[in-house]
Amino acid sequence: METEILKWLFDAAEGCRNILDFTRSKDAADYGRDLLLRSAVERQFEIVGEALRRTRDRDAALVESIDGWRGAISFRNILAHGYDHVDDALVWGIIESDLPPMLATLERLLGANQA
Repeated sequence: METEILKWLFDAAEGCRNILDFTRSKDAADYGRDLLLRSAVERQFEIVGEALRRTRDRDAALVESIDGWRGAISFRNILAHGYDHVDDALVWGIIESDLPPMLATLERLLGANQA
């Protein structure tokens, strides 16, 4: 796999890990009340989405194997261009439901390229 693609996959995985670390021991109410937490999480989602978009542009077949890639790219666009329409409950749902399988897939892909 190309070095640049590996970097983007690493960036996406790191963004997922950061979000999960930032929100550990938090709940949806904590998230809604904490501007700093929301800002940090949204920034990491932007990184995840952009890294996956770049990967898609270079290797569409590879990105197809990543759980939730299309939603991540779309969500990045919402955060960047529709920032005033971000629903905290939706973000929290993505964190709980979509992020763990995406991270697992990214880690599997990265691990397979270290062998």
